[in-house]
Amino acid sequence: MTLDSILEEIKKADKIVILTHENPDGDAVASSLSMKIALKELGKEADVIMDECPKTYRFLPEAKNIKKETEIEEYDLAISVDASDLKRVAGGSRYFETAKRKIVIDHHSSNTMFGDYNFVNPVSPACCEIILEMLKYFNIDIKTELGTCIICGIITDTGGFQYSGVNAETFEFAAELLRTGVNIPQVYKKALKTKTKSSFELTRLATERMEFLEDGKITFTYINCEDEKRVNAQEGDHEGIVEEGRDIEGVEVSIFIREKEGANGYKVSLRSNEYVNVADVALMLGGGGHIRAAGCFIAGNVEEVKNKIITEIKQVI
Repeated sequence: MTLDSILEEIKKADKIVILTHENPDGDAVASSLSMKIALKELGKEADVIMDECPKTYRFLPEAKNIKKETEIEEYDLAISVDASDLKRVAGGSRYFETAKRKIVIDHHSSNTMFGDYNFVNPVSPACCEIILEMLKYFNIDIKTELGTCIICGIITDTGGFQYSGVNAETFEFAAELLRTGVNIPQVYKKALKTKTKSSFELTRLATERMEFLEDGKITFTYINCEDEKRVNAQEGDHEGIVEEGRDIEGVEVSIFIREKEGANGYKVSLRSNEYVNVADVALMLGGGGHIRAAGCFIAGNVEEVKNKIITEIKQVI
């Protein structure tokens, strides 16, 4: 069984690295830290590497030990969490591809199964939920620190238990974590309800720019590098902006694009409400994701990127 093989590889490895996707969200950060804490329970130390941990999630246990890079040239084992393909893994070619063994843990339906061992469940609403199942199979005791990370991933990737992927098992896991002493209301407030001033300013600016297209079924807005510099934005301060459009009555698809510095293009975030599969739209544009939440990168200026996305969405709206 895959989980038995994964556990065996963990036990054999001395040098372990944990990686996730670029521009990490709550589930990516929490999944990475959950794995680090769980490996400690198995007597293993691991490096967690990501470009930047958003300020919102720095309250999580072990967040202070996240690294941007290491000097280790080859790890015995690389574990990728919450990333659908190798090109999305931050430091993928440097740390993942060069590792002796590779494990992928994910919940994206577009996952390319790029590891030696792949534990992927596209039905799960959060990668942290998959990790919890895995750790229970390994008979790892879920203590408060570990449970705090896991519930953070579940809360953020389900939008506070509001998205359609939530199922009875999700609430059963939450109840189980609550019984271990995890302060779910506190995690919820810190992860979803606490904004930096820069985040507030970016959201206000994006809302003022919002356009309604196709009889109000589509919203579109954007943020550029100049905007982020003006409000002193940090990594993660753009999180949640795409939901502003989706939450408006009558909107089916919300589009938010954010300029990627030095890349001559925009990172695209897509959200839908009832019937549009934005993962398929993103796939056509070189990206991927979930049915109701997906993304991609498109080269060009604001109008060029906007037109490319709208053209694809018009075919399915």
